[in-house]
Amino acid sequence: MSHLKDWIGRSETREEPLDLARAEALRVTLESLDPPVAEGTPLPELWHWAYFWDYAPLSQVGHDGHAARGGFLPPVPLPRRMWAGSRFEWLLPLRLGTPVRKTSTIASIEEKQGRSGPLVFVTVRHELEGPEGLAIREEHDIVYREAPKTGSPARAPGEAALQGRWARPLRPDPLLLFRYSALTFNGHRIHYDAPYVTREEGYPDLVVHGPLLATLMVDLARREAPERQLAAFRFRALRPVFCGEEIVVGGEPDTKGAEVWVAGPDGGLCMRGRLEFK
Repeated sequence: MSHLKDWIGRSETREEPLDLARAEALRVTLESLDPPVAEGTPLPELWHWAYFWDYAPLSQVGHDGHAARGGFLPPVPLPRRMWAGSRFEWLLPLRLGTPVRKTSTIASIEEKQGRSGPLVFVTVRHELEGPEGLAIREEHDIVYREAPKTGSPARAPGEAALQGRWARPLRPDPLLLFRYSALTFNGHRIHYDAPYVTREEGYPDLVVHGPLLATLMVDLARREAPERQLAAFRFRALRPVFCGEEIVVGGEPDTKGAEVWVAGPDGGLCMRGRLEFK
């Protein structure tokens, strides 16, 4: 695994305008309370994930639907890849219709031993700049792990979810997962290919995107506290959410921000985060 360290420090920069049509498609998909998008209005928090697609030719895509490893991301020799968590700072607004530059850098690569076997964590740092200056700092943690062993449980019991003043029940369905995959150009087969995800990944059903769940947590705060501006956010994925499950996106505000979470059908935590207000 030592050769993977050669990827630390690798960087790539891209620039593109914030297309209005893509933001409007995401707005209606999330059933956001925001009005229809207009040029010059600020892009809501975490909607930047609908931009800067990774355009990998089909000949350069791996079996799981992700771009083959060894380009920008290191060639980690473990088959499963998941979004483990992220941290954000929102410094300035990004405005629809304006150009944005995104610089991504491999910040760290760590090998660990988990209960299910070896794990490799890759942290990617992103910086997004608009015409007004640096707008978003983001750190994205990717975890690679072994394929599931025969008979291993798809989801272990988790910590009980908190009780909060904010709650939004949802049932993610295949159409929501399809739309979010399309809007983020996410080819990972665990989100749309049921035979693949059940037979090869060992999950009971399609897996709901981690970024989608994080976006729903932020959207909850924007619904419940529309007068507050967001300054920072961090979240960690704890266990998968599967298509068709009844979940609750919850939150408990305080003077500085809010604890937010996603609870599964058994009431256990699937994702947990912390929002800070300006």
